[in-house]
Amino acid sequence: MASPLSGRILVTGGAGFIGSALVWALNQRGLTDIVVSDLLGSDEKWKNLVPLQFADYVEAGDFRSRLAADPKAFGRFSAVFHLGANSATTEKNAAHLIDNNYAYTKELATWALAHDARFIYASSAATYGDGARGMDDKSDDLAALRPLNMYGYSKHLFDLHAQHQGWLKRIVGVKYFNVFGPNEDHKGDMRSLVNKAFGQISSTGQLKLFKSHRPDFKDGEQQRDFLYVKDAVEMTLHFAEKAPTAAGLFNLGSGEANTWLALARAIFAAMGQEPRIEFIDMPGELRGKYQYFTQADTAKLRAAGYDRAVTPLDAAVRDYVQNYLTPGKKLGE
Repeated sequence: MASPLSGRILVTGGAGFIGSALVWALNQRGLTDIVVSDLLGSDEKWKNLVPLQFADYVEAGDFRSRLAADPKAFGRFSAVFHLGANSATTEKNAAHLIDNNYAYTKELATWALAHDARFIYASSAATYGDGARGMDDKSDDLAALRPLNMYGYSKHLFDLHAQHQGWLKRIVGVKYFNVFGPNEDHKGDMRSLVNKAFGQISSTGQLKLFKSHRPDFKDGEQQRDFLYVKDAVEMTLHFAEKAPTAAGLFNLGSGEANTWLALARAIFAAMGQEPRIEFIDMPGELRGKYQYFTQADTAKLRAAGYDRAVTPLDAAVRDYVQNYLTPGKKLGE
């Protein structure tokens, strides 16, 4: 069986955060026969593309319409990494999310499967909701999950559709947990705390964190599974490179839950400063949709042969802060 990375590769969302990091990782492997598709808009994520090497760029709307008119319009691909989506957890335009995150994914999956292209798409840990029903990628009971926001629900809908169609026996959906790292500058409020904190600390010398509004979590001790983007793309590429027949949904995370305080201290340390933290009230509109604990069970990923060590949180934060944020560099520069 030929490697899915042996032919042309499509990366949707390829100018975005994880998408551009994936293209960078492909370039690191000497691969440049890549078609990048995205919605560039006005948020300057185009800057992520400048250091990267690829064969062509196509705006997402153009790609979608041309593909609908002629499934062979762009030739043959051996692998499709569908990372393009509106990832704003605060987006309220449900119709847009259904079209962009659900309908378009259905179209691309149908096309990729019909043309024997390896299809790997971004689901999300947001599909798990508050985690009360578990964060188990080995369970087939997807209908039991209750996402907390429309973004998570739009991702969940496609997971359900893929299951109903039997596609999860042929394709891979990756559930990213809290990914952070280079190339996220354009994401506005959806940037990681590391990115936001770097700006706050640089200008004020201190960092503001949300108070806890649950008695079982002290301020700053809400926990997340933080994953460095370099690890996230290695895990994603694993399903085309070393596990080309694996199928189903997979959690992609560090497998560890760390507190916001631990992350904050790592950021201050990477910047060579003593921690100064102020706790502020969480906005009311977020309180009912806030995840207090996430931790990826990565046993299924490991069982699929992924054997690389995950970058420790302190080391990942240090690399990001000192080699990218401080000098203002993108991946590939």
